[in-house]
Amino acid sequence: MSNETQLTKRIPTEYESHTLREILTQSTAWSAALEVVAAQRKAIQTLWQARRFSEILVTGCGSTYYLSQAVAPLLQQQLGIRARAVPASELLFFPATVIAPDSQPLLLAISRSGYTTETIRATQAFKQHHNGPVITIGCYPEAELVGLSDLALIIDDGQEQSVVQTRSFSAMLVAAQAAVSLAHEAQFERMRTLPTLCEHLLQTYHDLARRLGEDKRIERFYFLGSGLQYGLASEVNLKMKEMSLSVSEAFHFMEFRHGPMSMVNEHTLVVGLLSDQARASELAVLREMRALGGQTLALSEQPISPTEVDFSVLFNSGLPEANRGAFYLPLLQLLGYYRARVNGQTPDTPHNLSAVVVLDGEQ
Repeated sequence: MSNETQLTKRIPTEYESHTLREILTQSTAWSAALEVVAAQRKAIQTLWQARRFSEILVTGCGSTYYLSQAVAPLLQQQLGIRARAVPASELLFFPATVIAPDSQPLLLAISRSGYTTETIRATQAFKQHHNGPVITIGCYPEAELVGLSDLALIIDDGQEQSVVQTRSFSAMLVAAQAAVSLAHEAQFERMRTLPTLCEHLLQTYHDLARRLGEDKRIERFYFLGSGLQYGLASEVNLKMKEMSLSVSEAFHFMEFRHGPMSMVNEHTLVVGLLSDQARASELAVLREMRALGGQTLALSEQPISPTEVDFSVLFNSGLPEANRGAFYLPLLQLLGYYRARVNGQTPDTPHNLSAVVVLDGEQ
């Protein structure tokens, strides 16, 4: 049976598509991710405490590269050690541009299927030329990538039938953030509220996501995020593109003002994934885009005045920024889903895409 066949099953009758089911049930996968990390608590803490590495490389492809972009700055912030995200293909084909000769890196390889060719081959090359530990995060326990790892965090409940990554992405993000939080034990215990809060967000704001996704007056989507949120902005941008084939881009908040804002008009939705540290400056950018005629949507831990933006999503979780990144995802995944339906696309099987990507000659 092929890898793709293993990812394909009949759509349950209570949902109109695999994708919608996977978006709306991801709180279950978050719970599973927390349990997976809890089960490996001692091994993870031993790894962080031993520090047998001088830097951390986080790698993946497509969605999991954007996940790497979200996880790497968190690792550096919370562990106090240099960390960077790199596409698996760069690590595979251009290792000298990624790893310095005197470096002792740890590799964190992320792959939903665990069969993606670039990630497997990059990990194999890493193990051949370096002595650092390898951690993998994925959703399939029998995957080839798991066999290459010293420590594997596998969230079976994150598995999907849809080609598009939604539940798997957020579950792997929760696992990564939970693993990092074990460097500070109290933070991990606070993350156990994530699944319940996820359900609350979906119940409260599902209709807003649908309304905006189905608004045909909106022709362009821009997702802004900085710091820990930039990788997440890139991921929800990818969801919009691959599901709906819409005009969509992701930028750092301040960088959007250096040219791209010229594209903003009355047919634009600018979505801001607000941070704690730069919140005031980020809101100023959204106000500016609103003044240019664009509609604005902000997602934030703290309340936002209706005079600041057109639409807002309030987390009100009480969790530190380092632990709540997954909250930005479900509603923006729904935004892409409903836009896809309006555009006549089938979110389960996006145009030109497959669930597992292999290099030519690797089938």
